[in-house]
Amino acid sequence: PTGDSSMVLQAQEEIVEMKDVFSVKLKRRRFVGQKKGGTLLGITIFKCLNKEENKLTDCAIHLHNLSEDHCHSWFRHLKEILNGFQNRPKSLKVFVNPSSHKREAIDVYYEQVAPLFKLADIKTDVTVTEYEGHALSVLKECELQAFDGLLNSLAFLFCYRVVCVGGDGSVSEVAHGLLLKAQIDAGKDIGYIPKPVRAPVPLGVIPAGTTNILAHTLYGIKHVVTAALHIVMGHIQPVDVCTFSTPSKLLRFGFSAMFGFGARTLALAEKHRWMPSNQRKDFAFIKTLADLKPEDCELSFLPLQIPQEDSHENDRVTLLYLGSKDQWQKIQGHFLNVSIMAIPCLCSMAPRGLAPNTRLNNGSMALIVVQNTSRTEFIKHLKRYTSVKNQFNFPFVETYTVREVKVQPRLRSGIDAKENTYSNGASAEGNYPWNIDGDLIKEASEVHVRVHPQLIHLYG
Repeated sequence: PTGDSSMVLQAQEEIVEMKDVFSVKLKRRRFVGQKKGGTLLGITIFKCLNKEENKLTDCAIHLHNLSEDHCHSWFRHLKEILNGFQNRPKSLKVFVNPSSHKREAIDVYYEQVAPLFKLADIKTDVTVTEYEGHALSVLKECELQAFDGLLNSLAFLFCYRVVCVGGDGSVSEVAHGLLLKAQIDAGKDIGYIPKPVRAPVPLGVIPAGTTNILAHTLYGIKHVVTAALHIVMGHIQPVDVCTFSTPSKLLRFGFSAMFGFGARTLALAEKHRWMPSNQRKDFAFIKTLADLKPEDCELSFLPLQIPQEDSHENDRVTLLYLGSKDQWQKIQGHFLNVSIMAIPCLCSMAPRGLAPNTRLNNGSMALIVVQNTSRTEFIKHLKRYTSVKNQFNFPFVETYTVREVKVQPRLRSGIDAKENTYSNGASAEGNYPWNIDGDLIKEASEVHVRVHPQLIHLYG
């Protein structure tokens, strides 16, 4: 703008792709305390940048020009381009769990996430949950098909998209709420849903819990700004979801579950809620390991046929290729742990994932069965999760790629039953603990798990 030729000679060309830009603002010089007006200096473009492996950050590019007409012309044109990206949210309903981890979720949201949403001109409606099931009750009352940020005569219809700030339990509750509401709106019998309908709106996950397995799996990293930028940029992918049900009712929608050691550890931790989070989980893990006992149960599963080239040659994976694809298989015995996972379940403690042989949306579940063995061998198996070595390369571990699983605990009788009630985490009524996405659910009868391909869309 000054016509200084020396500036032109020093200039270097840089190309900015608009698909990487998420905001444009007019840049002004203002005095301290001045909120409006000011001397126009140009425009500032904010873009999303790949900082390092899996980590995203934002950066600003300043374009200087003192002409009001010139700057406004550029500003309007760039805004039109940004408004053309259909997957990017214009408004969000945000659920924040204030109890997550070290009660940091509120600070995480308002200090690191909210400024990015504001910068991207995304309107937000925030609910800080006050009790377990609060988000679920709000979602059940809303009108999902009309998420537009406007008000309705019956109830407010909030936003296009939904975001959860919390740990795995909070995210699972919101995902369950979205899917449950979708079934109710579709007129489905929620007691039995063999073929559920998809959630009508995508879900964003901001990691603010202890393990953050779902967020880590989606983004490849536990990083709040990365998660927020995926939402801002509208990066969406479909994800498989499981239904967990008994013969008489739907228990919940979820992504992964553990029965046995993983569930009993959670059940013990829930009894010691008065302890700090990390201490509670460490205590429960060590105590359950010290009282290690197997579950006597019967497993029925429907194998999924996968081409041989898709399997990992170096991994000890049991894949069944049957003449009839609807032929159920059964195994029964004493099992230390049974894991059923529709996603890889990455976390800092398991860099390969708890179920590294599955994917986010390949329409399958990993069934991982750990048979009864010594405590020493079981600990060796657990330690493998923290390394890059194959955690399934043990004679007492079997894995299957499946579409459906039924888990039927076999109740013991007499003195054995009384001992089993308390040592294995089952209640006096005979309910057995399940760890579904970090939430404790107790159930006495057979649990039927089905995978439903690409049932929900998540940012990531």
